[in-house]
Amino acid sequence: MFQCPICEQNINIPVGGASVLPQNLHLGFEVEVAGYMSKMTSNSDVACDQCAEGSSDPAVVFCCACHHFLCAFCLEHHKRNRIVSRHRIVGLDQEGARQLHTTMKPGDHYCSQPNHEDNKLNFYCETCSLLVCPHCTTGTHKSHSVKEISTVAKTHQMEISGALEDANEVVTKLTGAIDENNRMIEQVEISKRTAFLAINQAFEILQQRLDERKKTLLSELEAISLSKTTALTLQKEHFEKMVGDIGHYTDMASQILQTHTDHEIVALGGLIPTELQATLKRVQTISLTPNQHSNISVSVKTDDLVRQLSKLGEIIVFSPSPSSCTWMSTSVAKVGTRYHVKVQSKTSEGAEYPHGGVEVKGEMRSKTHNRAVVYGEVEDHRDGTYTITLTPQTAGPHQLLITMDGQHVQNSPNDLDVRPKRDYHTLCNDQQVIQCKAPRCVAIHDNGDIYVGSGDHCIYVFDQTGQLKNTIGSSGSGDGQFSYPRGISIKGDVLYVADSGNDRVQKLTSSGKFLHKFGQQGSGQGQFNWPVAVIIDSNNKLIVSDFNNHRIQLFNENGGWLLTIDGNGSGNHSFQSPWGLALDPQGNIHVTAQGSNTIKVFSKEGVHVRMYGDSNGPRGLAIDGEGYSLVSENSGNCLSIYDPEGIKIHTVGNLKHPHGTALDPRDGSVFIAYYGANTVLKYCI
Repeated sequence: MFQCPICEQNINIPVGGASVLPQNLHLGFEVEVAGYMSKMTSNSDVACDQCAEGSSDPAVVFCCACHHFLCAFCLEHHKRNRIVSRHRIVGLDQEGARQLHTTMKPGDHYCSQPNHEDNKLNFYCETCSLLVCPHCTTGTHKSHSVKEISTVAKTHQMEISGALEDANEVVTKLTGAIDENNRMIEQVEISKRTAFLAINQAFEILQQRLDERKKTLLSELEAISLSKTTALTLQKEHFEKMVGDIGHYTDMASQILQTHTDHEIVALGGLIPTELQATLKRVQTISLTPNQHSNISVSVKTDDLVRQLSKLGEIIVFSPSPSSCTWMSTSVAKVGTRYHVKVQSKTSEGAEYPHGGVEVKGEMRSKTHNRAVVYGEVEDHRDGTYTITLTPQTAGPHQLLITMDGQHVQNSPNDLDVRPKRDYHTLCNDQQVIQCKAPRCVAIHDNGDIYVGSGDHCIYVFDQTGQLKNTIGSSGSGDGQFSYPRGISIKGDVLYVADSGNDRVQKLTSSGKFLHKFGQQGSGQGQFNWPVAVIIDSNNKLIVSDFNNHRIQLFNENGGWLLTIDGNGSGNHSFQSPWGLALDPQGNIHVTAQGSNTIKVFSKEGVHVRMYGDSNGPRGLAIDGEGYSLVSENSGNCLSIYDPEGIKIHTVGNLKHPHGTALDPRDGSVFIAYYGANTVLKYCI
C-alpha cells in the first residue's frame, strides 16, 4: 500500500506491481519538470538537446516551450527562427529552476520527421494511429485517413465521458453491492448472536433437564437404599431378639444344672425345655436369609445419549430463495381495514424453509392516487412464515409488493383491488324490484344471477336486470320437486335447497338438474323437522337450520352427518326456532334465534361463542367480508345492521315481513326477499 501523491489516498498495489497502474499524465509531467530542474541546478554540464551527437558544447539555457536544453550556438539559432523566437528561455541556475517550476506548462508537440521539426502535430492518422504534422498529411500519409486532432480529441472526449458515465454507473452498483455486503455482514453478526443465544438456551434447558434427572435418580437411589437398610435392620433386630430369648433359657438351664438340687431340677426341668423348644421351633419357621439383597445398580445408557448428543443441533447456513417463496391473501382489500398476507419462505428446491430471521417487507402502492404507498407491519413467526399487515388508505387499483432480503418473492408485484369501506348508513334502494310470489329466500350467484325460493314451490332464477331466466322445480315430493323451499345456497355450479315441507335438503346443479338428496322427517341424526336454511362453508360442509327440532346440523357435501348443535336446554347455549344462517370472516356460525329474538354465535366445532342483537322476529341473515351482520326482522318489518362487535348501527324500516337476506359477492349489494309485498328488493351502498 502507498499514498497517492495527487489525492493523498492510500491504495493497494495491484497484482503485477506499480507498472500496471493507470498512467497519470499530470504526474508524468511533474516528474518531467523535476528532472529538468535537477539538471539545471546540478554542478555538472548538461548536453545540448539540438546539437549533433558528439558535440562538446554544454547547454547554457532551457526552452520552456520546446523542453530543450540549448547551447550558446543553438540559442542564437533559436532566437533567429521565426516560429520559436518567442519561446520562454530561462538560465541554468536556481532562479531559472524557480521560473521553470512556476511557468512551464505541457508544450505543443512537434513533428520528429526530418525537415518537419518546426511543424506542430495538429493531425491524426487513423490508418497508422499516429499524430502527424501538416507536411506529413501531404507526404507519407497522403492516402491515409487523416483528421484534425481537435476532431479526434472530441471523439475521444465523448468516449472518455461515456466511459466515465459507465464507470460511475458501475461504481454506483459496486457501492450498492458493498453496502449490501456490509448489511449482510451486520446480518451475519446478528444471526450469529441469535444462534449463539439459541444454542446457549437449548443447552441450558438440556443441562437443567439433566440436573433434574440426576436429582430424581439420586432421590430414588436414596429411597431404595433406605428401604433396604430399614428392612435389613428390622430383620437383624428380630434375629437378635431371638438370640437373646434362647440365651435366656440356656442360661437358666445351665444355672439349674449347676446349682439346684434334684428336687428343684425335677420341679423346673419340664418348664425350661418346653419354652426353649418353642423358641427354637419359631426360629425354624422363619427364613434366616437376609430379606433384602445388597445389589443396587443403575442403568444409564449413555452410549445412545452420547451418539444423539454428537448429532444434536445443526448450524444452518443455507437461506430461502425469494423466487421460490409463496404467499397467500384475499384478492380484495378495503380502505381502513387491516389486510393480511401470509408469506411462506422456501428453498430454491421448493422445500419449506423452517427458520425465521429473514428480512421480509410488504408494500401496497396505489396506481392512481399519486402512487401513495402503505408499508406493512411484519411479524416473524420464527418458523419460516411471516405475516404482513397493511391498512390501505385509498380505494382503487393497487400493486402489492413483497420482498425477501430485497428481492421480490414469487408473483410479486401483484395487482390488488382496494374497495371503499362500506357505510351502511348510505344504504339506499335503487328501485330494482323483482316481482315474485311469496319470496322466502334469496341467493346471488357469482355471475350476478338471482335465485329466489318462491311460494309457488319452485326456485326462480333472474338475471342481473331482473328478467326471468329459468324456473327450477315444481310442487311435489319427487326428486327436483319442492314443498315450501325456505332456504337456498349456491356455490359455483352447485345449488342446495332446504326443502322444508319435505323435511330434506336437495343438491342440484345451478341450472336445476337433480344430483342428490338427504334427510327425512324425524328428530334423529340427519333427520329434520322443517329445515329452513342451508349454507356452505369454505370446506364444503353444509350447515342446516332444523327449525322445529331447535337445532343446527352439520353435514359433508354429500349429506353425511357430522355434528349437531343442540339448542334445547337452558343457558347461553340454548336457542329456540333457529332460522337464518351465515358465517363470519373467522368461520363462526351465526344463527337467528326467533325464540329469544337474538343472534347466537357458535364455533365450527359447535361451542357457544357469544350472542348479540335485540331483534323482533329475526329471520334472514347475511354477513359481509368485514363482519357486519344484516338481519331481516319479520315481525319488526325492518332490516337491522350490526357491526362486527354486535352493536346495531343502522335500521332500514318500512319493510313488510322481510324474510331472506343475501349479499352480491361482486359489489356487496343487499337483496331482501320482501315476503309481504311479493317482491325482491335490491339495496346499493
